[in-house]
Amino acid sequence: MKTFFKILFLFLLIAGTIYVIGRSNSSTGSFHTSEGQIFGTTYHIKYEATQPLDSQLLAELQRVDASLSLFNRQSTLSRINDGRTTRADSMTATVFHLSRRIAEATGGAFDPTVAPLVNAWGFGFKNAEEMTQRTIDSLLDFVGYTKISLHNNSFVKQDSRVQLDFGAIAKGYGVDCAARLLRDKGVKNFMVEIGGEIATSGHNPQGKSWNIGVSRPTADDRDEKKDVQTVIPLTDCALATSGNYRNFYYRNGQRYAHTISPHTGRPVEHSLLSASVIAPTCAEADAFATAFMVMGLEKAQATLALQPQLGAYFIYAGPDSTLHVWQSEGFPRPSGH
Repeated sequence: MKTFFKILFLFLLIAGTIYVIGRSNSSTGSFHTSEGQIFGTTYHIKYEATQPLDSQLLAELQRVDASLSLFNRQSTLSRINDGRTTRADSMTATVFHLSRRIAEATGGAFDPTVAPLVNAWGFGFKNAEEMTQRTIDSLLDFVGYTKISLHNNSFVKQDSRVQLDFGAIAKGYGVDCAARLLRDKGVKNFMVEIGGEIATSGHNPQGKSWNIGVSRPTADDRDEKKDVQTVIPLTDCALATSGNYRNFYYRNGQRYAHTISPHTGRPVEHSLLSASVIAPTCAEADAFATAFMVMGLEKAQATLALQPQLGAYFIYAGPDSTLHVWQSEGFPRPSGH
C-alpha cells in the first residue's frame, strides 16, 4: 500500500512539474514582428507574446498620430495650429507639459514652437524662403515656448501665429505608448522602433540584450555611405539619436543643417555631428537629443551633468575633420566590452 502511494505521489509530482513548465512556456509564447508606416516614417516592433498584438499596436500608434502628427491635417495638433480648436486632448496635454519641462531644463534649446523657423528654412512643410536677418527677426517674434500655455485644458497663445511642432518628441512618445501597451499585456521581452527611436525590454529572440547600432556620420555629409559607429546592448531603457548628417542641403556652396536654434533663428554651426541619448522614456531621449544638437558639444556636456537619468554618446568633428567620440558614464559600453 505504501508503495502505491509513493508511486501515486511521484506521478502527481511529475504531472505537476510538466504542467508548471507548460504554463511557463505558454506564458512567454513566440516572437512576433509588427511593421508599417506611421508619423510619416516607418515602425518596427518585435515582441514575445502568446498571440499577435499587431492590430492593437497599430491602433495605439494611430491614436498618437490622430493627436500629434502634423502629417495628419485632422490631428488635434494640426487643428490647434490652424486655429480650428484650442482644446487639448490627453496626449497633446501630456506631451506639451513634458516639452515645457525639457525646454526649461535645456534653457530653451529644445523648443516645441520652432516650427515657423524650420518651415522657413525649408525643413518642414514648405520650400525654403530667401532668409534675411529681417525675416528671421520677424519669425522670432512668435517663436518661444513661453509664448503658449495650457489653462483648463485649453491652449492660450500670446500671438495667434504661435505654432506647436512636436516632431522632436512625438516619435519618442509614440514608442513609449507602444511599449506601455505591450507591458500592459504582460509582454516582458520587446523592441519598439519608430523612425530610429527605440525602446527595449528584457531580451531578444536569442535570449540576450537587444543590440542597437549607432550610425557613423561623416564630417562631409555629402557622403551618403553610412556605417555603424558602435553597437550597444540595450535593455529596459530607450535610445534616440539626432544628427545634422541626416537632413541638410547646400545652397550657393553653404551647408544648411536641419537643426534650427530657437535663440538665433538660424541653422546651428558647430562640431557636434550626432547626439545619441538613453533615458527612462523615449520621449525624453528624443527631446534631449535634439536639444544637445542645438547646444553643441560643451553646452550639451554641461547640461547632461545636471540630468543623472540620461546617458549620452556624442560624435563630433575635430579641426582636421576627423571623427571623435565622447561618451558619458551613463551610456552603455559597446557589445563585447
